[in-house]
Amino acid sequence: MNKAIRRMWLMVAAIVMVLLLTLTYVQFFAANALQANPWNNRTLYEQFGQDRGSILVGGKEIAKSVPANDDFEHQRVYTDSPLYSGLTGYFSLVYGATGLESTMGDELSGASDDQFYDRVMSLFSGDQPKGASVELTLDPKLQQVAYDSLEGHNGSIVAVDPKTGEIKAMVSRKSYDANAMSSHDTDKVVAASDQLNADPDKPLVNRAIGGDLYSPGSTFKLVDTVAALESGKYTTGSTLQNPSELPLPDTTVTLPNYRQGGCAARTEVNLQFALEQSCNTPFAQIAMDLGQDKIRQTAENFGYGQDLSIPLDVTPSVFPRDMNQAQLALSSIGQYDVRTTPLQVAMTSAALANDGVMMKPSLVKNVRSSDLSVIDEFKAEQLRRSTDAETANTVTDLMTSVVDNGIARGAAVPGVKVAGKTGTAEIGKDGLNDSWFTGFAPADDPQLAVAVVVEDVDVTTGSSVTSPSARQLFEAVLNK
Repeated sequence: MNKAIRRMWLMVAAIVMVLLLTLTYVQFFAANALQANPWNNRTLYEQFGQDRGSILVGGKEIAKSVPANDDFEHQRVYTDSPLYSGLTGYFSLVYGATGLESTMGDELSGASDDQFYDRVMSLFSGDQPKGASVELTLDPKLQQVAYDSLEGHNGSIVAVDPKTGEIKAMVSRKSYDANAMSSHDTDKVVAASDQLNADPDKPLVNRAIGGDLYSPGSTFKLVDTVAALESGKYTTGSTLQNPSELPLPDTTVTLPNYRQGGCAARTEVNLQFALEQSCNTPFAQIAMDLGQDKIRQTAENFGYGQDLSIPLDVTPSVFPRDMNQAQLALSSIGQYDVRTTPLQVAMTSAALANDGVMMKPSLVKNVRSSDLSVIDEFKAEQLRRSTDAETANTVTDLMTSVVDNGIARGAAVPGVKVAGKTGTAEIGKDGLNDSWFTGFAPADDPQLAVAVVVEDVDVTTGSSVTSPSARQLFEAVLNK
């Protein structure tokens, strides 16, 4: 009898051990795979049943979860969505999360390591866990000014605080309404997705940090200018040849000078006049003289080719390698295979504004748990030194002259010193261009650095949008 009891006890102990091992495996080792299984509807219902944290700008919720009258307890809704959708992204039952809804997903859902204590307390209290709120660095007034400036055009505007790296405005147009992608009606979501993806204007792309990138045009001459001054071979007083056409080495092609400014007035120029009028041929000769390695290194010092998270992932800007002299000449004026983001162009101006120091850009001001305690908070951080202070200050003076005396007069603010540079990138579409402005103000105490790009416009239209858009942003910050 004792032997039978002992066998029964051993069998029960073995079963309990197997159950414990199985439970341990499921909870700790197989949990991620089970949650990711597409047949696991429980995970889907759990995600959309959560009271997800809000995304805020200036204290106002631009993304939040509200009670839903369906199988899911909460519905994600977006306020002023076209104004912010390039940043928030969407939280979709069908297509998952994009934008900040994805990159800040752990914090918004309450699943981050910093929210472990909150999750434990929820287990004991029986309350439903609530995600953390994420407040952005954006200035809602600047965001609206930037968005309205691009009315009727595709393009992007980025504005940053050059002293801290805080992103004050980031706009991408054409935009879209994230509410259409976050509906619980899957048929409507699929239809909305099909329509957005079929749109040739690519509204789902955040042009400020990704997509196909842009040719920077003559805004890249700021990099050339830094390289020239750093080399010691050039000063602001150096005499530069300024032909109307520059034969490109080993080709039958010539590079024309910029014809919209005053370049044709002089056959010899200094660096100041060349930048004021955005003359192509002097900068092409400078680049060929310095060589592609120097120009590339200077571009990399300003962030080209570097990975960056703000915390949205930023597509690295590109300066090509293994070029011949003709290709280098074209690259020096922001053409050929040079590709960049508006954020990169804004960061270049910001570094020049900040005595050559580039601060790490960020969209997130703070993250707060459901009890409003701070989980994470923005701290200004130096990303790199792009150039020395003397060179940065010299380029600032040259950029100020571009606005005072050159072709960027549209950015001028009465009573304020504004530093700027325009750009026109030829894109080969029926004579249309991508038009640029970048700069900062006040030049002697910079508070805002901007980059503006407008797609597929003629030169006149481009200049009527880019520089005046920057002026409006400067005026908004300076309360002019």
